[in-house]
Order: sequence, then C-alpha cells, then structure tokens
Amino acid sequence: MAFIYRCQIELHDSIYYATREIGRLYETEPIIHNYALCYALGLVDSETYSTTVPEEHSYRYFCGEQVPKYEEHLTPLNQQGIYVTPARSLNHSSTLNTWKYANNNYHVDMEKTQKNIPSFGRTKEIAPESQFEFFVISSKSLKLPKWIRLGKWMSKAEVTIAETQEVKPSTPQDSVIFPHPLNPLDIMFSYQVMSYDTINMPPVSLIRNIRMRGGQFYHFNQLHIPAQMQYCFRGN
Repeated sequence: MAFIYRCQIELHDSIYYATREIGRLYETEPIIHNYALCYALGLVDSETYSTTVPEEHSYRYFCGEQVPKYEEHLTPLNQQGIYVTPARSLNHSSTLNTWKYANNNYHVDMEKTQKNIPSFGRTKEIAPESQFEFFVISSKSLKLPKWIRLGKWMSKAEVTIAETQEVKPSTPQDSVIFPHPLNPLDIMFSYQVMSYDTINMPPVSLIRNIRMRGGQFYHFNQLHIPAQMQYCFRGN
C-alpha cells in the first residue's frame, strides 16, 4: 500500500530559473523539476521525515561548497519510501523582464578591467497565479507544508493537496502511457520505456507521454503511476 497525494502549486510571485539560454534571453520552462520540489517541500535532510544526512553533506543553513549533492541528499528519501514527481503546468502565463548591472569587480572573482562594461539580459519568468500539479508517493502518511519557496528568487508559492488515495500496486498486461512528466533516471532501471517526448532542462532532462511496460503501477483515477520509482543516479 502507498499514499498518493495529488498536489497543486499556485505561484504568488513570478518564478525564475534558467531552463535554457538563447543569447541574452534566459527562459523558464513551465515545469518544475522533481529534485527542486524535494528541496522546496523540506524533504531533504529533515528530522521530521527521517531523511537526515551525514554532517559533511548537511543541507540545513549553510553549504560549505556550491556543488549539488543530489545523490547524497535524495537517497535517504528512497530509504523512507518517499518519491516526488516533477510538476506540470495546469495553466500559466509568462512575463519578460530586462536586467542590467555595471561591471562591479567585487561581484565576482575576475581580473580588473580598464572599462566599465555594462552587462544586460532578459529573463522570461512564469507569472504569479500560474498553477502546477505533481504527485507525492509515500509508504506512510505525510504532512506537507502549505507554503514553499521556488526558483532563483525564492518565490513564494502555495501548496494544496487536491486529492489523497491509499492504493495497492498492480501489474497491467499491456503497455501503459503516462502523460505527466517523469525523471527518466528514476524509471529506466525498473521499466521498459518504449517511447516518450523529451523536455530538455538541467540538471536531468525530463520525459512525458511515456509508453512503458513491465513492473507494477498504481491505478490513480485514470492514470497508471509507476510504483517502483526511486531516485537513481547510476546503473545497478
């Protein structure tokens, strides 16, 4: 048995992260990576969810080095039977903002220049009141936060649990299609993935409209959600 939470996010601020860079345009794709959601929901290095990590990988108030440690941070979620899917857009709009700043040499470690060279660009951000949807799958009941922060600007967003079900896994006879986005690393070692559409974004590109077979699935409303998903970073 597993608890499946269908969650919705409503943005109260514009959200920005660089999904792609086109010249001086930094664009935010209307999708939220499942790694980002794990951190935003407070699931990483948490005593509440029993996902604490060793002190050298601690993610509480200070990080000694600016190097992502996804494997060290997310593996404890596997041990607690917690999995979060990426969030797809239910409805959204975008805004364009222009920024520029003078070449302040104290801003980054670089050689001093003889000229004051301006730097500028444009960001395409997801506007407030945009809504997203994702799933949380857990082996036990969870209490999720109502408010979270997302993106480079730590934008405020509201989390609502739209539906909760306790379900058992089953094994379909034929292949199934899952239209929502998933992290390919988290399913490719447990399922035979036959076809999909790619969403290019860092740190791991996502896939959607996935046709797959093999393994067990949770039947949630009209969806077949893979039941053997967990955070993977290398082959067995």
